[in-house]
Amino acid sequence: MKQKPLKIVYLTPALYMAGGVERVLTLKANYFVEHFGYDITIILTEGKDKPLFYPLSDKVKVVNLNIGFEELWTCSFVKKIFVYLKKQRRYKKLLSEQLMQLHPDITVSLLRREINFLNSIRDGSKKVGELHVNRANYRNFNTEQAGIIKRLFANIWSGSLLGHLKQLNKLVVLTEKDQEAWGELDNVAVIPNPLSLLPSSISPQTSKRVVAVARYSHEKGIDLLLQAWALVENRTEEWRLDVYGDGDRNSYEHLAQMLGLDKSRYQLHERTDNVEKVYTESSLFMLSSRFEGFGMVIVEAMACGLPIVAFDCPWGPRSIISDGKDGLLVENGNVQEMADALVRLMADEPLRRSMGKTGVKNVQRFCLDNIAERWKVLFDGL
Repeated sequence: MKQKPLKIVYLTPALYMAGGVERVLTLKANYFVEHFGYDITIILTEGKDKPLFYPLSDKVKVVNLNIGFEELWTCSFVKKIFVYLKKQRRYKKLLSEQLMQLHPDITVSLLRREINFLNSIRDGSKKVGELHVNRANYRNFNTEQAGIIKRLFANIWSGSLLGHLKQLNKLVVLTEKDQEAWGELDNVAVIPNPLSLLPSSISPQTSKRVVAVARYSHEKGIDLLLQAWALVENRTEEWRLDVYGDGDRNSYEHLAQMLGLDKSRYQLHERTDNVEKVYTESSLFMLSSRFEGFGMVIVEAMACGLPIVAFDCPWGPRSIISDGKDGLLVENGNVQEMADALVRLMADEPLRRSMGKTGVKNVQRFCLDNIAERWKVLFDGL
């Protein structure tokens, strides 16, 4: 008798944004329905009337509950609590109805607001959590600078979180370091993100250009990147820097002016729709993040033959880069070390070429076929 296809439901807020989580989920869902024949449904809470950013197979079903948690972004902290609780009650009711109707074999939560009640829904499915940030930065409330109400709320939430995670059938994290960080749990598995780019060519290493691809935000360390570049500019000629990403660039443009950067040797661009071209027309990739869940841009750049210079931040870069073989890891936040590493590789074309070739080989362990098979083994085991 033919076995019924595995029915899996994914829970995530939205798919209209150009984020790493959205891209990874889309990649996996498409692969699972096409190659494994899984029955996939993705349940969203936001972006009811917005188009999906990444192309999704027609075989993947999408349900939008239209909860509107994004309203919380405009509320004061005290008001936010009451609005959140109201929306959370509605989300629990609607999600429970959907799961009871669908009866999935496995429900995968991207560990947003549903983690607070998911285990209580008796739909018969195995519950899996999929975490895309490291523990220290998961729901970071910045309690050191917070008021007493915010600190109290954060402590209550953090105290209950472990209990919810312990009840999951599996918690999947991206790196071994993340697994170690959840030492209280015995249900943690490691599956990295897949390589999302299959380049048609690799960098010829002829362009004197350093590239960075990152959101213009504090955690991505664009301020540190510009400080390091200021040191590089004073020690090299001809090389230039190009940064591509979403977000507000104004404060970083102002910082570049304060640092006295040569406008003819750097540019802060908007996000690019042809990242492969950006990589292959560069010779070095620079990652300045203060922390990373994984670092998909590292894997992409390596696949295109670029050596990487990255801060050894928690925890992504070290799980991808073989220091000295396909890139260089420098002390987290140390802009002088970052500048020294860049200048070293700028001056050594044979080393760049060697590192680039090694990176292309090493990154194949993250190819989608391999990562999907690891997920299949996990699902089958449940």
